[in-house]
Amino acid sequence: MPMLCLAGTYRIVATEPDGDSIRFYPDDPAQWEHVPGPHAVQTNANGGAQIRLDGIDALETHYSPRGAGPLHQPLALAHDAAAELLRWLGFRGVQRDGEEVTAATPDRLPGFLLTRGADLYGRCVALAGRGDPPSRGGTQINVNLTLLRRTANHRLMATGLAYPTFYLKLYPDLRRELAKQAQQARPKTGVWALDRTQKGVEVESLATLTDDAVILPKLFRRLVDYLALNDDDPDLAGFPAYLAQRPDQVFILSTGHYTGFDYVVEVKKQVVRLTVAPEDLVFQEL
Repeated sequence: MPMLCLAGTYRIVATEPDGDSIRFYPDDPAQWEHVPGPHAVQTNANGGAQIRLDGIDALETHYSPRGAGPLHQPLALAHDAAAELLRWLGFRGVQRDGEEVTAATPDRLPGFLLTRGADLYGRCVALAGRGDPPSRGGTQINVNLTLLRRTANHRLMATGLAYPTFYLKLYPDLRRELAKQAQQARPKTGVWALDRTQKGVEVESLATLTDDAVILPKLFRRLVDYLALNDDDPDLAGFPAYLAQRPDQVFILSTGHYTGFDYVVEVKKQVVRLTVAPEDLVFQEL
């Protein structure tokens, strides 16, 4: 399955890496222009760009709903995912001031990306590898399961520190392997030990979502976006209608349905839950 390979370095000082995003600098910044798709990768003055790890979604450490300050999910697990990503890449002695990295050894590490595009926010959506690239930068390479298993995406899923969150551009064989890792990590590893995504969460306040409930981050983001619109009033009566108004389209793999995210989110009074397993969904890119 062909994907663009970019060789370069990961750099984390003065950035805020979490469990599924990190800053990457290709050896040749001009190669960002080769990333396919309708959205361009947004880069800084030195050619670096934020990477979103494809196929996985770690608990949020600093998500900002429109018009509101940054929010997080339960931080112990969110920080575990971020620490595992940096450790796996090879960073040691990481120090932070809040979420910002102030020191790390070394200050940069070699690695590579495998990508098919950028998201709406200009982040390169990629499989993230460490060490020497499997091909020279700027070339197309066929990505098989052996190569997928060399990536941080696979590592975070296998350790249970991230949820499966799939989009259409991820090839089916790679998606199935990541789904397999998520299923094997259940029910006692990482986020799965406390997961309430399908069991349901009774939302008593914003703090229920930020401090207590371990749920699929995409559902968390939609919930806190909705609460922000309602001045943090936790009443969920309008949440189904809010979801129906959003452009979140999804395939349900087990049934073949193509529908809205609202179709798979159940709200009963103040209890909200996902009615299917996260790995049974494939979202349409915006």
